[in-house]
Amino acid sequence: MSIATDPQQLVAFTFGAEEYALPIEQVQEIIRYTEPRSVAASQAAVRGVIALRGAIVPVHDVGQRLGLPPSKDEPTKIIMIDAGEGPVGIVVDDVTEVLTVDISKVDRPRAASPAVAGVVRVGQRLVVLLDAVALLRDDTQIDLDAAAEAAASSQVVEAETAAVLA
Repeated sequence: MSIATDPQQLVAFTFGAEEYALPIEQVQEIIRYTEPRSVAASQAAVRGVIALRGAIVPVHDVGQRLGLPPSKDEPTKIIMIDAGEGPVGIVVDDVTEVLTVDISKVDRPRAASPAVAGVVRVGQRLVVLLDAVALLRDDTQIDLDAAAEAAASSQVVEAETAAVLA
């Protein structure tokens, strides 16, 4: 089943041995991996939060969200996406390229997760096209105010500890 008829640009990335992509319109930016600060969350896929230009942003593990086994590779990037309610980061192994595909050649497998918008063949590779909004839809929102307070109190404790040790 085809899902549209226009060329579309996709941001391709890897997780483990698999290749995935997001529509470029859903990607705000790509940043180097920074270890997220752990916060209590009801979803295991929420790795924590990071501070990005003064904002506290939740970070999700894309592999865990898709039900994949943990990657053996170290994550190198966080893709910042717009999931409808502000920026959200997803951890990926690496961002590989921006693809331009004929979207009419994207097929949606019948048994696919709602987060899978389709699969496209790029040369000999099969790239799984994800929908960022559907990918994060079931995750419980993190209380960003509580996360910001926890991060701030941690910085105060670290500053006080550094002052005592000096």
